[in-house]
Amino acid sequence: MLIPDTRPAHLHRIDDARNMARFYSLTIQPTLFGGASLIRNWGRIGSKGQIKIETFDEPQDVGCAFIRLERAKRRRGYVDPGNTVVGLPR
Repeated sequence: MLIPDTRPAHLHRIDDARNMARFYSLTIQPTLFGGASLIRNWGRIGSKGQIKIETFDEPQDVGCAFIRLERAKRRRGYVDPGNTVVGLPR
């Protein structure tokens, strides 16, 4: 079984004006039966968050789902943690 070469995605969305500090994480893990699972983890930064696991029979399906979800989150304003701008104290 070949899993697509997709690195885990760890994204943040921080908006001080709305008191918003969220994270979203996507990873792909192989299953014991030749498929692959897409593991999503999201929530407020500093919390454990929630987890959802989706299992796919075909590796190309999990790759398409990964890319689709990552693009959707980036359109909503999520960025890589190094690119977040946190409000500076005055």
